[in-house]
Formats: sequence, C-alpha cells, structure tokens
Amino acid sequence: MFPATRLRRLRQHPVLRDLVRETSLSIHDLILPLFVRPGKGVKKEIASMPGNFQLSVDRLVEEVGACVDLGLKAFILFGIPERKDATGSSAWDDDGIIQQALRALRMAHADVLLITDECFCEYTDHGHCGVLQESRGRMDVDNDKTLPLLVRQCVSHVRTGADVVAPSGMMDGMVGAIRKGLDEAGFTMTPILSYAAKYASGFYGPFRDAAESPPQFGDRSGYQMDPANGDEALREVALDLEEGADIIMVKPALAYLDIIRRVKERFGVPVAAYNVSGEFAMVKAAAQKGWLDEKRVTLEILTSIKRAGADMILTYFAPEVAQWLK
Repeated sequence: MFPATRLRRLRQHPVLRDLVRETSLSIHDLILPLFVRPGKGVKKEIASMPGNFQLSVDRLVEEVGACVDLGLKAFILFGIPERKDATGSSAWDDDGIIQQALRALRMAHADVLLITDECFCEYTDHGHCGVLQESRGRMDVDNDKTLPLLVRQCVSHVRTGADVVAPSGMMDGMVGAIRKGLDEAGFTMTPILSYAAKYASGFYGPFRDAAESPPQFGDRSGYQMDPANGDEALREVALDLEEGADIIMVKPALAYLDIIRRVKERFGVPVAAYNVSGEFAMVKAAAQKGWLDEKRVTLEILTSIKRAGADMILTYFAPEVAQWLK
C-alpha cells in the first residue's frame, strides 16, 4: 500500500500531468461522417446537428479540402439519393450519389481515406435496412435476399473509389457475403469495418433527419441489438470476425463504453466507436444554453471513448477537435 499523497504529487504541475497521462486523444483517431445529396452548390445545415450539412458533390469536395487543411484524413460517406424504391436500387447504381462523390473526391483528394456506409435505409422508400417480406402477418426485413444487394453496393463503391466498406445494417452473414463478393471482384485487399455491435438506440434521431432515413413503419429492433444486452455483443463480434471483418464497430459509443472495453479485451482487434448524432446534439444544445463548456466536455467524452478501448472514433465533432488539438 502506498501513501495517497504519491498520487497527488503527480498532479501538481501541468507538464507532469501531461507526462503521466495514460490516454491521449489525437487528430489521427478521428473519422468525420459526411452527408452527400444531389444538386449543385448545396450546403444545407442539419437543424438538429449544428455545423453539419447535407452537401452536393461539389460542396463535399470543398468541405473535405477544408478538413484536410485541419489535418483530418479519414471520412465516412452517407448518401441521400435522388430516388428511392422498395429495394434501394440506387445504392448499387454506378452513377448513384455515393459513386459520384467517390469519383470526385478521388480526383481532388487522392490521399484521404474514404469509407462508405453500406446499408439501404437511406435508399429504400420504406426506410428499413433491406428488402422487405411478409412474416407472421407483418412486414420485416428479408435478411437473405438483402445480402446479395449489399454485395453489389460494396463492389460498386470500391470500384468507384472507396478504401473501406462499412456494412451497418446488422444483417446476419453480411460480412461473409461481402468478403466473398469483394474477393471475387478482385478487391481482396479492401478492408471491412463492420458495425458488429449496433444497438437499437434512441440516440440516432438527428442522424435520421440528416440522412432522411426514418423507417416508415415499426422500428429496427428486429435486427439491431437490445440496449440491455452485453454478452450478445460479444457473440455478434465473434461471428463477424469469423466471417472476415477487419475492424469492429460499437455504436453508439457513450452509453456503451462497457461494450467497447469488453470487445477490446476479448478480441484485441482494431475497434471503432461511433459518437453518434444524439450524443453530439446533446452537447451542442447544452452548450448553446450555456449549461456546459463545449470544448471541455467534448474532449472529455472522446477521451473516455478512447480510454475504453476504441482505436478510432467516428464523430461529428472532428473538425472542431482538430482545431482544439492543434
């Protein structure tokens, strides 16, 4: 047993506190989510996510350029298509909105890391994450019929410039199907960042406004995880790793720090955590009211996510954090 004063002695000087700090948050830990939509010259602010925008391709290129100047290097793209249908067919159209964005970004910013979200909720007219079927008198996602469409989406994205694909729909077998499809298309070196532990969370509300993707009926509890379950997350992660996932995602982050820690300790693989829209919006709203210090609280939250075991953090705060950490 050592005296408590030994701990306090190490806190007395700011430089010494820096030297003994256990967890460091870096700009290199951050991935910025971006929303791209049809049109030209469009930069439409998302009301529930101040400082975030729906961007046309030309404005997206400008936005990424400004972020690169801040030191950000990794981006994940979400598409808002011009048309929606029952299967989300514009998701794998080689002239779809994400495909247009990838080509433009590859031309303008060759060295950035471009990740594409792989799901259908933004592309379907019903807002669910896959093809629907009737089951026991109600409509539900047809997991098996959705898988080949996910493969088509991923292959199209990689062909047009994606460096990493990130399947987020929580379809059973999605990683294995995508890995096989990418390999057969010649993209054996493309990593898969799997949303392996994605919870049916109330923190997604602002995102659904941003991506224009709320479900038109029911919810997604049938395929996303129950917030009460922890052991189930480990089983989901194990399955995705067995199927070939290279990076594992836990989403949301702040209410699931225990899951991030358990995944990191159990599997020792690269772990991503999504500091989601609701987490972002809460801080922004409280800061606007003067109820908390936005910079201090944001850095505290992101550091806690890193401390829990995340190797990378998807966050809408990335541009501000990049400036704060300079």
